Parts: sequence; structure tokens; C-alpha cells
Amino acid sequence: MAERAGQDGGPVDAVVVGSGPNGLAAALVLAGAGKSVRILEAESTIGGGARSDALTLPGFIHDVCSSVLPLAHASPFFRTLPLADHGLSYDQPPIPLAHPLDDGSAGVLHRSLAETVSGLGRDGAAYRRLMGPIVANIDMLVGQFLGPPRPSIHLVMLARFGIPALRSAGALAASRFRTAQARAMFTGLGAHSMLSLRRPATAAFGLVLGAAGHAYGWPFAHGGSQRVSDALAGLLRARGGTIATNHRVTTMDQVADGRVVLFDLTPRQVLSIARGQWPDAFSRQLARFRYGPGVFKLDWALDGPIPWRAEACRQAGTVHVGGAFDEVIAAEDAVAAGEVAERPFVILAQPSVADPTRAPNGKHVGWAYCHVPNGSTVDMRERIEAQIERFAPGFTSRILARHVMTPADVERQNANCVGGDINGGIADLRQLFLRPTPRLYATPNRQLYFCSSSTPPTGGVHGMCGFFGARTALRRARWS
Repeated sequence: MAERAGQDGGPVDAVVVGSGPNGLAAALVLAGAGKSVRILEAESTIGGGARSDALTLPGFIHDVCSSVLPLAHASPFFRTLPLADHGLSYDQPPIPLAHPLDDGSAGVLHRSLAETVSGLGRDGAAYRRLMGPIVANIDMLVGQFLGPPRPSIHLVMLARFGIPALRSAGALAASRFRTAQARAMFTGLGAHSMLSLRRPATAAFGLVLGAAGHAYGWPFAHGGSQRVSDALAGLLRARGGTIATNHRVTTMDQVADGRVVLFDLTPRQVLSIARGQWPDAFSRQLARFRYGPGVFKLDWALDGPIPWRAEACRQAGTVHVGGAFDEVIAAEDAVAAGEVAERPFVILAQPSVADPTRAPNGKHVGWAYCHVPNGSTVDMRERIEAQIERFAPGFTSRILARHVMTPADVERQNANCVGGDINGGIADLRQLFLRPTPRLYATPNRQLYFCSSSTPPTGGVHGMCGFFGARTALRRARWS
């Protein structure tokens, strides 16, 4: 946990508002460049979307938001940092991802590409053709996907990744695969876009997350996602940075000690704080920023493992619960149309499959969420648990305690999650690259910058939004 630092700590080169992974990353870049930096965090604990807490019963550690961390493990910035020296390690589940079907089978993404190909039967060759070149070039791909928009892209990536990535996840799955297992698995990967799976470029999410599973796995931070934030904060302290918790910024007067200010916030909060710091035209641009669907999340303390019918699901860190290809499409279509799905697509994680320290001996933790319209007030608990019971009969009898988070609850625990949107804004083609405005991390005021997931490359625990936000500030700001 970061130490508390008072507002009266004296002038600093930079104030960062928000201590999520992006705010911490921005502060580390600035500190590494020799700048004095202070983070102001509204909540009592640091971490934003990367926090852990005892949400249900004593001895059960739950990740409040982010939990499965392929992009943290793959992050080009995080990989340059000695985070292991500050207590961060990763636990890999035996299987990254499984997607069960009603017949007891499952589409399974193994760490090994060859094992995945073998398990997909007659779709194995098609999967290898699609994913093989991406996995072989994964470092280049991650550099592109987790980088800021560029006017050009490596020709190999354009041919091997860019063209199929521009398709919808649904169309790509339907055209490349014939088995129910492969179609469902790929479509579920695309559903992490939080968009209708008929929308262009949703295939990119499936391709990147699938390839990351083969190259880096889908790990959990040992002991909880809070360890990511604590490691970043520990390194920042070692580099001279300070952090003030319980310090919600509502006016520019509260950041007056900083020559430069970086906001690990979404446009709505920044407008409330800094509207008068730039021309009205820029404020109107920020006001047009669009938020995406919210999530309805459940956490459980369990008296044993989830009794999945499909054996692979019992070993998987992540399970996509939504049934066949057409059901997943229909569930995400409903959300895109402003409705809730009767049979929602559920993203479920089983951290204790990989990290037994998350629960008392013999017990387990699990969490799941489904997408809902932004700000939805519909109670999805029974629908989520019914979907899990469908593929894991007896699941509900193993629940010792549950914790419910509506979209409003998600926003209360992290104000960046407007209406329950955990992605910092909708990431469709209009707003995937040029976010929150065409200026990206910059504003018309050379002393004020964005460094949140409302900038490229959008949501996820990878720190790259903060990295590029800080790099932009180092290049543009007046530091003296």
C-alpha cells in the first residue's frame, strides 16, 4: 500500500490525478525522466480497476474489477520494470480459457497452439492458419495493438492481422470455422469488445486476446490484482514519487502545486474539473465522448470448485458461459440495442484454480459479469447464475456468500467506470483510435493531459495509456 502524502507537500513538476495502473504508469515515466511527481487518489486504496478486497467472507480474496491479466503480462512498458522486486508474480492456470456447450464439450484455448489445434478437430487447420502467423509475430503485434495510432503498420501485420481484424467477430467465426466449439470460442473472445459482434473490427479483440493466451497465457496476479498496483506504487516510491489517498479532485485549485497535470480520468470527470482551462470548442468535443455498456458483476465465496460438466472448464482460469455461437451473438446484440439478455453472455473467472491463496484450504473464489446497457438497473443475478448452473449443475449449492455489483456500484467504487463501463468509453471504430479527441493524450492547454483508458489503446491493465500520456507531456509541456 502506498504511503499517504498531504496536499501541502510543496510544488512538484507533475500531479497525476488517479492511481489506476495508467496513472501509476504515467507517474513512473515522469519520475524516470527526473520529474518530481505526486499522485492524488480519491479512494482510500490505490489501484483503480486493479484492486482486491475481502468482498464476501474472511479469508476470501476477490478482485474488485480487473482479474485476468494477459495484457499486464504482455505490456511492453511493464516488462521493462522490476516489478518482481516489489512483490509481483503471476500464476498461470492449467488452461487459459474454455467455452462450454450444452453437449458437455467445450472449445478450449490452451497455452500450446498445437494442443489447441488438436482439440479443435476439423477446425484445427483453419485455426492454425488464422492464429499461427499472429502468435509467431506476437511481440510486433502487441507493440502495434498497445501503441498509439500510427499512420502505417507493418506489412506483415496488415496482411496477416489487419485485414481479418477489420471484420466482425461473428462473420470471421462463421466464415473460418465449422465446428460449434471453434465458432463459440472465437466469438466469445470477440465479445470482450463490449460491442455487437456484428460490428466491424470486433474480430481484432478475438485475435489479440487469443494470440496473447498462446504467447503469454491468461494469468492472475499472485495474491490478487492489488499486487499489480502495489508493485507499481512501490517502484514509484523508490523513484521519489508520492501518493495521497482519500483525496478526490474536484477543482483545479487542488492540483495547483503541479506545473503539469495528467488525468487518469475519463472526459466526464475532467470536464467537471477543468472546463475553463481551454477553448469551449474542446469542451464540446469532450462532451461528445461516448460511454459503452456497463457490467453487472457477482463475486462468490465457494465451498468447493465449480462442478463443470466439461472437464477442461475445471482447469480453466477463465470460462466463457454463453452457449453456442448464435446465442453469444444474440446476447451481445441485445445489449447493443439497449436491452438485457435473458440468457446473457457471462465472462467468469476462477482465480483459485491458479492461486490457492485466494481462499481458505479446500475453498474457492469465483466471479462473473455480463454486459448490460450503460447504467442499467436490472438485477441480473438470477440470469447469470442460471447460465452457470446450466453448464455446471450444482453450482449454486456451493455458494457460501455472494457480493453483487450493479453498474451503479461499479461506478461508485471507481468513478472512471461511468454507468458501469469498465473500458473507459466505447471502443467502436469511431472511438477506438481517436479517443477522447483527435488530440489523443493532449489538450489545447500544454500543461494538462489525459492518461486514462479513454485514450489509446483503451481499457485493460497494461499501463500503456499512462505511458504514452506521460511521454506526450514530456514532449509538449513547459516544465519551467
